[in-house]
Amino acid sequence: MLNYTITSFNDLTLDQLYKLMVLRQEVFIVEQDCPYLDADSKDQESHHVLGTDSEGNIHAYARLVPKGISYPEYNSIGRVITSKDYRGKGEGKRLMQESIKGIKKLYPQESTKISAQVYALPFYNSLGFEETNAERYDEDGIPHAAMILK
Repeated sequence: MLNYTITSFNDLTLDQLYKLMVLRQEVFIVEQDCPYLDADSKDQESHHVLGTDSEGNIHAYARLVPKGISYPEYNSIGRVITSKDYRGKGEGKRLMQESIKGIKKLYPQESTKISAQVYALPFYNSLGFEETNAERYDEDGIPHAAMILK
């Protein structure tokens, strides 16, 4: 079971920053075979949810983005990932539950929007997200849908 913490960009250690960037590249770029610029200038304004093991290795991660950065009217949760070693063990759900709790604490009066990979829509529905009426779209070669937290 992982330990979850939420920290601002400026409070990340260099080691944490390096480890979270490695995890994001392993999953989003290498595993998904999706070359894109992951360093998108949103990290500095965001809070970071880190799921770490007892040795400080990051196995789960999400980014909490304030309103006006990804979406003009919404805050958002993005870059949601778990490492291969922790998939299928319930950590994805725990990661999202911690992320939802954190974003509600950081931005209590605001609504949350995500860009979800279509295959994961049932997972996000189970956490209280609903697909918007907007059309599904392609993001870096992967089908996505916009969802709002109820």
